[in-house]
Amino acid sequence: DAEILHKAMKGMGTDEDAILMLLTSRSNDQRQQIKAAYKKAHGKDLVSALKSELGGLFESLIVALMTPSVLYDATLLHNALKGAGTEDEVLIEILASRTGEQIKEITKVYKKEFGGKLEKDICGDTSGHYQQLLVILLQRERERDLYAAGEGKFGTDEEKFITILGNRSAEHLGKVFAAYKKISGSDIEDSIRGETTGNLENLLLAVVKCAGSIPDFFAERLYKSMRRAGTDDDTLMRIMVSRSEVDMLDIRGSFKKIYGQSLYSTIQEDTTGDYQKALLYLCGGND
Repeated sequence: DAEILHKAMKGMGTDEDAILMLLTSRSNDQRQQIKAAYKKAHGKDLVSALKSELGGLFESLIVALMTPSVLYDATLLHNALKGAGTEDEVLIEILASRTGEQIKEITKVYKKEFGGKLEKDICGDTSGHYQQLLVILLQRERERDLYAAGEGKFGTDEEKFITILGNRSAEHLGKVFAAYKKISGSDIEDSIRGETTGNLENLLLAVVKCAGSIPDFFAERLYKSMRRAGTDDDTLMRIMVSRSEVDMLDIRGSFKKIYGQSLYSTIQEDTTGDYQKALLYLCGGND
């Protein structure tokens, strides 16, 4: 594999097809092994070599694919927090959808790579109930009820909402939402929309959606990243890369079920060139 990539980049011109077909058909673990083999054979870093040959969105996508998945998440969070302003959608998406185990790993890698504590950086960039729920999600060992004892101490209803949503397992929340609908006659999502705004609303909705179905959550985000004026390539790329080995088949199923069209054909209509080809390989098939 390392030799195929070397040949594809050597001399005049670059064989983009060879690069994208090879890298999209390997797992992230295999790509790390290819990176090591390439360095051993050619004495240079494969990612740097790829960067010097490629450009634009295709380059960004290939570099993302070459990044170990936990480091990829940690880097996305770091980039979302650094500099002026915060990319809240990235924080929301990652913290609402990753497992407790993954979040633990991400926090570790974040500290190692960027020298700071993820929680501290999040607290420095966010505030209020939104911050509170992000911090709870960061701690999550999702099956715990450790807040049950403290619930009575909280004043506001928002606090209670946050405590319950941040601390219960998806299975438990499913039952809570069904009971909520019975008692109040309305969906939990509608209540959240009516009672909250901005980042807090978006985060609460993301947590609720992920408790229901993570593939549905990502299908909706993918649809929104494409079906508007201009494509939100950051979101499209982030989800296709980070879910390609996790639940892409399920996401494709959800996409078809919810929107009546295939994810594959939607990507086809919304993107072009080698970038499009690589995304379609990651998608896997036309449903």
